[in-house]
Amino acid sequence: MGEAEMSASATDISRHVWETKYRYVGRDASERTIADTWRRIARTLAAVERNAPLWEERFLSILQDFKFLPGGRIHAGTGTSHNVTLFNCFVMGTIEDSIPGIFRSLQEAAVTMQHGGGIGVDFSTLRPRGTPAKGTGSISSGAVSFMQIWDSTCGTILSTGARRGAMMATLRCDHPDIEEFVTAKQGGQLRRFNLSVLVGDAFIAAVRSDAEWPLVFPAAAFEGNGVTVLREWPGQDVPVPCRIVRQIGARQLWKRILRATYDYAEPGVLFIDRINRLNNLWYRERLTATNPCGEIPLPPYGACDLGSLNLTRFVLSPFTAQARVDFAAIERTTHIAVRLLDNVIEASRFPLAPQAENARGSRRVGLGITGLADALIMLGLLYGSD
Repeated sequence: MGEAEMSASATDISRHVWETKYRYVGRDASERTIADTWRRIARTLAAVERNAPLWEERFLSILQDFKFLPGGRIHAGTGTSHNVTLFNCFVMGTIEDSIPGIFRSLQEAAVTMQHGGGIGVDFSTLRPRGTPAKGTGSISSGAVSFMQIWDSTCGTILSTGARRGAMMATLRCDHPDIEEFVTAKQGGQLRRFNLSVLVGDAFIAAVRSDAEWPLVFPAAAFEGNGVTVLREWPGQDVPVPCRIVRQIGARQLWKRILRATYDYAEPGVLFIDRINRLNNLWYRERLTATNPCGEIPLPPYGACDLGSLNLTRFVLSPFTAQARVDFAAIERTTHIAVRLLDNVIEASRFPLAPQAENARGSRRVGLGITGLADALIMLGLLYGSD
């Protein structure tokens, strides 16, 4: 695609997005058109192959005409001199419940956002507000108070180009600070976070039966004796005794979540037991958080390696009675797109060594679709039709 064709086919906003977010201008290169960007991506990701020229052309063939859209970080960072990651989002490691552990995790989050990655963080491991800290005599300010430090850090760091960091915070529905978490946005807190409550099957059963719901935290954090129950807990390989801090009505908490979501669009809900049951890597990981927008549950130090098939480019004879989907072309493109995404794992830099280890150990990729609404219009189909 030449400069004239690019100008004729691209809207002003499309060109602006490309120029501000994805166009590479460096000492070693200066891209004139989106075709230059496609070639940079194809060449770099094919370089890990034994037959690089063959795969460069195959990758270029699906990038051209926007048939396949790699994630934004792949567009912006592949083949450049920028010290950035090619992964859009990460879930951070389990936070150790101590001041040194908390600030180690904060440092890891800051480094990840600096390299262009959004983050998801499970704060369930932090002891609840009002809990005495062993040894120092101090009193914990609670999980939500430490989320505010992440929130401030995110506002300070400019991730990459015009892109600021994005974050997801999760908290278990049986954590003693859950009510404060649910209503945090009502007080104007945590503005840079998306929030999600980790809801398990036992909680839904308690809502249905209108039962009391125990709020708990691992007993090792407390001195003295108290009533305990066994619970799975983030960072623990087996269920651990948890102290019952207090009890509330399950329906009362559920209604509070619904009211907050209705008024402030936060928090969301992650049905975490179902998520873990359906995870095809259940044998090697436990999921307690997602990427910032909630599409992909990931394990500690897991990463999003994303791309989408643009359905509008696979509609034949659009806007006619003969309009149809070229499923054979979708199948061919899918094979090549998965290989491209897998190569991203080898080509990418990683902010942290555990992130590289997790990505290379699981080789998780996320291939989705985009352009569904437009494709249906081109096919003459109503979204709600059979």
